[in-house]
This record gives sequence, structure tokens and C-alpha cells, in this order.
Amino acid sequence: MAIKPIEFISNAVRAKEIVAVLARNGFADLLQKLDLPPRILSAFGTSAMVKRSQWERVRLVLEELGPTFIKIGQLLSTRPDVVPEALIDELRKLQETVPPVPFSEVQSIIEEGLERPVSEVFASFEEEAAAGASMAQVHFASLVGTGERVAVKVQRPGLEKTIDADFDILIWFARQAHERLENLRPYDLPGVVQTLREGLERELDFRREARSIQFFSLQNSFPEDICAPKVYEDLSSRRVLVMERIDGHRLTEIDPGSELAKRIARVGSRSLFHQILINGFFHADPHAGNLRLLEGKKLCLLDWGLTGQLTRRMRFGMVDLFLSFIRGDAEQVARTAIGLADSGNAVDHRTLERQIMFSIREHYDPATGQGDVGKAVLQLLYIFGRNGIDLARDYSLVAKSILCVEETSKALDPEYNLKSEFEPVLLDLIRERRSPWRMVRDARERLMQGLDYVQNLPDELHRILKKIEKDSLKLNLQHRGLEDLDHTISEASNKITLGIILGCLIMGSSLIITTKIPPLLFGYPIFGLIGFVLSMALGVWVAIDILRGGKGR
Repeated sequence: MAIKPIEFISNAVRAKEIVAVLARNGFADLLQKLDLPPRILSAFGTSAMVKRSQWERVRLVLEELGPTFIKIGQLLSTRPDVVPEALIDELRKLQETVPPVPFSEVQSIIEEGLERPVSEVFASFEEEAAAGASMAQVHFASLVGTGERVAVKVQRPGLEKTIDADFDILIWFARQAHERLENLRPYDLPGVVQTLREGLERELDFRREARSIQFFSLQNSFPEDICAPKVYEDLSSRRVLVMERIDGHRLTEIDPGSELAKRIARVGSRSLFHQILINGFFHADPHAGNLRLLEGKKLCLLDWGLTGQLTRRMRFGMVDLFLSFIRGDAEQVARTAIGLADSGNAVDHRTLERQIMFSIREHYDPATGQGDVGKAVLQLLYIFGRNGIDLARDYSLVAKSILCVEETSKALDPEYNLKSEFEPVLLDLIRERRSPWRMVRDARERLMQGLDYVQNLPDELHRILKKIEKDSLKLNLQHRGLEDLDHTISEASNKITLGIILGCLIMGSSLIITTKIPPLLFGYPIFGLIGFVLSMALGVWVAIDILRGGKGR
């Protein structure tokens, strides 16, 4: 939905700031193609000398615009279907240089989430934040009674209001770009921005993160090798999350190539592929910063704000896609991707297969299994998106997870081969899929679904015929391409309303002048003179606005 005029006015200061940052980083030409309001155009300054690549400048813009845009960039890095690989590489470099908020500003949020004072829950509480990010910060504490050491994750104050304002502006920009820049239209920018907004709103609800951690712990098939922090659900809320404090070693502290490093690479890979292909629920951001090595050589996965989920059909589709990919079969990769798409858009098969073959050869050698599988999968998803194959977002999260694990594992073990790690899990899922019992059960389920459909068909037909008989059958028709007409009608209505108000003001002031009612100024009623002055000012403003609008068309 486009931003309303009153919303744009209320966010005009922030909109000017965004426009100024874009212009300063070499995007003035792009802004000139958008139908920006005159008051926003004043934010254009002299465009900076462009010495960096366009994708690097995108990253700098996001960093300069602050926490909301940094998080948007991080979420965009999970959308290889709409974002090219070069931009994803830049977005993954985004730095969250956000200073922690003083404890006095977050204390009320913590106590609101706990529903009691901090001193009643924690025996000790470190007011200085141990870690800070764009969305939240972490404080260390210990519980009253048990003395258990915990980490308290608290949302930054005023965050939701800031995010709402920024997204209102972003959606307006996205709609303008979608309508006016034909080369960007296939990417459905308004839809992408709306999806990002929904994803960010989900991530801001810490109760979801708590449930994700608990769900993983219940499904964890390798509890002796990998774990997640314990969650104190009774102390957690939408904006506060209380977890077990994890003091393990960072992976950068481990000697690359050592036996321990190789073991960690195998354990992490095995767990992730099992999460994706067997459980269907996985950590979508398993980079080195979110991993800690505990005593006993167990890996702990932190930050469960971003997770993915695959249905059984999606998991089986991933198997077909991976098998085709590791064999270098571009034709089968294309067929599988088209079968997994949510819509039935027409696809140029030859062009798609040629692009897939080029991507596989560029990043991966099917004969040896060597190469950057993660980057190859990212590029494949971008190729799918560019060719109109709209896969579910969770496939993009799978690609991001694979890339993270591959990079982390290669940093630990230079001889790491991702193919050899995920092939056993693929074979397990293939055996499950082709099990005689599974096939019989699937056939029975399909038969029952078919019977239900046939049984319900007469009732559905009867319902439609009843509506036709009662003249109550309705068809919903949607007109497209009328957005500019709607804007024009709205603008004309506003000017007509102003004209009526102006005419009434002049007539009312004229009547007051003729009455000679005091107080008087130069022999005329002051209220009548004030009315004439306001009428003149309003009339000049309307005339200027009309002239500006005429030049802008």
C-alpha cells in the first residue's frame, strides 16, 4: 500500500535524510526518475564523486541510515532470488556500529517484560551491556535463589516506532520505483519490502526466538555434539528474552587444520544438513559469530531470531535439486525448480538451462565435488528469480545457511568438502522417501484426499447454483495500471476542497467588513482583515502549488 500524503508529511524529515544520503552516495540519477514531492527534492545536494562499486555504495547507504536499514540489508542478504550475488557479498559485510543504550533507558522495558522490579528477579545485574546490535542489547545477570548465570536480551527503546516510519517511506519509494523503472518491475519491489517488514516484525518478537530454541532442543538429533542455550520461558516476553549465559570459545580461537577444527566442521555440517533435510526446521544464520565451543567440545548455536522451515514436499524437492546440482545436470535442475515454483509463470527453458549450466561451471566441479557450493546455490536462486520462478523464501534461507556453514567449515578445515558431508544425509532422506511403507502411505493419503474432493464436489456445485439462482454470485475484478489516475483524482479533489475553503473565507471576511463590528483597524473590523490576509496567503500557496505541479508533469 502506498504511503498516504499525511504520512509522508509526518515523515518528511526522515524522507529528506534518506534522499540526501542516497544522493551523497551517487544515486541522484535514480532519485530523479522518481516522482518525489517538491519538499523532498530540496534534500538533494551535490552528488559525491563515485569511486566505489554500486553494491559497495548500497552497503554504505544502509550503514549510514542506521539500525533499521542495517537490519533490512541483513534480511535482504537472505533473498538471493531478488538480490545478485555481488550485492549479497556486500550486505554480509554490514557492520552494526550501534552504541549500547544506557541501562536507565532499558530498565523500564525489562521490568515491563518481567512484570516486576529487576531486583526481585536477579541477584546481580550488570548495567553495562555485554553486547549491542541494531535491534537489541544483552546484559549479564544471575538469578535470585538459584544463582544461575543468565543473559538478558532486551529490545532497544523506541525501536518499533522508528521501524514503522522507515518502512512507510521505503514502501512509498518501492512503489514509485516499481511503477516508473521498468527494469526493476520483475522484482516486485513493493512485495519484497512488505515481506522484509513482516520478517523484521517477526524477529522483533522474542517469544518466537524462545520457541525456536525450545523446538530445536526437542528435535536435536546430536545432543552430545551440538546444543542451544536454555531458555527461561517464564521470565521472557515479547521484548525481553532471558537465556542461559554462554561463555564458550569463539571459533577464531581454534587452530585451523587441527583435529579439533576438523571435528567441529564435521559436527556443524552434519547438524545443519540434518536440520534442513530430516527435521525441516533449521538455524538460518549459522555463521562463526553465532557459534561457541563449550567445555566438552560441544558446539552451541546462538541467536535463533532467523530460522527456516520446510514441509515434507519442500524437503523432497530440495533432495531432487541437490542431486541434480551435484551431478551437474542443468536440465534436471531447471525442471525441478519449475516444479517447486509457487506460480505457473511461463519460463524460457533454453535460456534457463544455459544460465544454470554457466553457474555450475563457474562455482563447482561435479566430477570432484570441489568448489563453492554455497555461492553456486545463491546464484542459482537469483537465476530462478530473474526467470520468473518464485520459490518460497525458506529456500533462500537454506542457501544462506549452506553458504555460512561452508565458509565457516573451510576456515576451520582447508580440506573441507561440502559434498561429502551432505551426501550421506541426502541418501538417508532418499531412503525415507522411497521406503515401501512411505510410498504405500502416500498413495493412501492421496486416494483419501481424492475421495474427499469427489464427495465434496456436489455440495460445491449446489452452492454455486444456489447463488446463481438468487442472483448473489459475485465476481471480483481488479483493474491494474490505474495507480496514477487514483493519485490524480486525489490531488484534484484536494485542490477543489482548498478552492471551496478559500471562497468561503473570502465571502465570510467580506460580510464581516460590511458590519463595522469592533475592534477596528483603519476603520475596518480586524477579524475581516485577518480573513482577507489568510485568503491571500492561501490563494498564493495554491497558485504556487498548481504551477509546480504543472512543471513536474
